[in-house]
Amino acid sequence: MEAAMPTDQRQDQTLSLAGTRVLLIEDEFFIADEVRRILVSAGAEVVGPMATVAHANAAVDKGDFDCAVLDLNLRDESAIEVGDRLLAGGHAFVIATGYGSPAVPDRLKVVPRLEKPYDPVTLARLIGELGCARSK
Repeated sequence: MEAAMPTDQRQDQTLSLAGTRVLLIEDEFFIADEVRRILVSAGAEVVGPMATVAHANAAVDKGDFDCAVLDLNLRDESAIEVGDRLLAGGHAFVIATGYGSPAVPDRLKVVPRLEKPYDPVTLARLIGELGCARSK
């Protein structure tokens, strides 16, 4: 049985994203800014935010990231194709969207999903669980 750990020590371990490059695909400025701040405070380097499908696709093409956070609706344009590309490329990612489960195609339901509004700290923890964090 694991020994109980103080909450702030548990949080520090969970949020250790040191050196992890996270591609942030989000068009809502305030959400993107809050997520960026949380990820940076956990040690991640944030690529983006990418606010359009075209910019997101260009970032996926460049491939200079360890994992991604994907909003499925970017300026009223579906970003499902970006999710398909991330999945096909074997990239770890989280879908962070205001749309419920029915809006997510079956092929993307294997990807962890958070519904907006979500807690950015929970998102950072989920990214840590994806296994894309770099070793310290």
